[in-house]
Amino acid sequence: MEAFHCRVNTPLCNSNNYNTNFLASMQRMISVQPCNYARLLSVSCSSAAPPAKNNKRRTSRDYSAKTSITTSRTGSSNPAGKPQKLNSEVSPHRAVSAVRLMRIELGGAFADLLNDQGKGSGDNEMGYVERTLGFRTRNLDDRDLRLVSEIVGGTIRWRKYLDHLILSLCHEESTFRDMEPLLLQILRIGVYEVVKLEMPPYAVVDENVRLAKAALRPGAGNMVNGILRKLVVLKESNSLPSPKVEGDDRQQARALATIHSHPVWMVRRWMKHLGQEKAIELMMWNNSNPYFSLRANTGKGFTRADLVTQLEMFKVPYEFSPHLDDFVRIRTGMQVIIQAGLLRKGLCSVQDESAGLVVSVVDPRPGDTIVDCCAAPGGKTLFMASQLSGQGSICAIDINKGRLRILKETAELHEVDSVVTTAHADLRTFADENCAKSDKVLLDTPCSGLGVLSKRADLRWNRRLEDMKELKHLQDELLDAASMLVKIGGVLVYSTCSIDPDENEERVGVLFILYCLHSFDFSCA
Repeated sequence: MEAFHCRVNTPLCNSNNYNTNFLASMQRMISVQPCNYARLLSVSCSSAAPPAKNNKRRTSRDYSAKTSITTSRTGSSNPAGKPQKLNSEVSPHRAVSAVRLMRIELGGAFADLLNDQGKGSGDNEMGYVERTLGFRTRNLDDRDLRLVSEIVGGTIRWRKYLDHLILSLCHEESTFRDMEPLLLQILRIGVYEVVKLEMPPYAVVDENVRLAKAALRPGAGNMVNGILRKLVVLKESNSLPSPKVEGDDRQQARALATIHSHPVWMVRRWMKHLGQEKAIELMMWNNSNPYFSLRANTGKGFTRADLVTQLEMFKVPYEFSPHLDDFVRIRTGMQVIIQAGLLRKGLCSVQDESAGLVVSVVDPRPGDTIVDCCAAPGGKTLFMASQLSGQGSICAIDINKGRLRILKETAELHEVDSVVTTAHADLRTFADENCAKSDKVLLDTPCSGLGVLSKRADLRWNRRLEDMKELKHLQDELLDAASMLVKIGGVLVYSTCSIDPDENEERVGVLFILYCLHSFDFSCA
């Protein structure tokens, strides 16, 4: 997460009609450093120019800038008329994992955690299994739930590497390329369990063969059996096939992309910006098991000490955040916390520390008027609201009406709704139509998410290089609009979940260039 802090000492103008060629050349020259939550960027301006109108605005759009998943493997794996019944011989966590992976890759679902009812994305998980495979398994117990989270997240992270191994073990490349989606997911699960989880090989082979036979046909089970057995032999002899990192930069990037399971374009980009050694370190971090952070809802009178008491009572291991007083970190026990109702009662929230650090840069205080641009789903809004002690106001703006409704309901649950109002609007239009200025404005802009790939396992496969150009244009427009909402002497905080300079330093650089175009003076500290 990157954040930039700007103090505005003169009105900012809306300058959508600036000379784009001049800006492009200036962008390549300017260098702006991120605050990293400690170094703040202060901007002082001495004069202002009248705002310029540009009637050619982009139409309202979903700021999430999601891209659809494309795949050559299509079609349903549930044969028509297949009897629906209970199959007690199939491993439930493998059946659920296979179906969930299908949904994520082909249906665009998120790799979210299962809750205590075995639900994901709102529907009963076993219902998805029944509709996809034609049968149900026994219900998931707590161990199954943990395994589903581990297998789904790990299989998605290591997908490129797993596919490399599967392809290497197929007799012909066409066998892999033409493989039906469900069979491929079962093989990925089996390979991941053998290579990364190091489960007992005989159990992995037996269980995945059984799943393939029950869900597809005997021949599919035979293929799973042959490929996994060959894999086990190679694993035990320490001779798994691995590409050699050699040749020119492009060839090295391709090899590293396979070894560390990332898209080639990301690897090339990081090698360019960071160098090969740092790029490898970053990919290793992205593939590590992440911890999750819980924020105690002090707005409801529930302190971190209260949260710790609950965690100790439920025997959930934790550690204190070294950065934020209201946060604790956990690696296991999320299902226990959910089942205990701590989230449902609004006593705490799952919130990344990087999001909390952005709020610390905003530094909300009682009496402040704050605008949270692109606010939904509202984690930062709620945290800021809890700091106001019932005094002040936060206007949460978002283009997604449904997500805003959830934000409003959650604000009521957290008992901070007295200081939170919502506005369903395109920020770019909202800034033109509203003259009111606020003390502090937060723009947590839509971005590539390249800084949170360890916790968003599926995101690396959903992003394309082409997205970056579109995102940069959107970020410039939103930052320009957000700057219009700040009072003289107020604070504008720009943050992203990306580590890419194009989405951080360069975007803030564009805003500074706008000052230069209008003969503004600014100093950086």
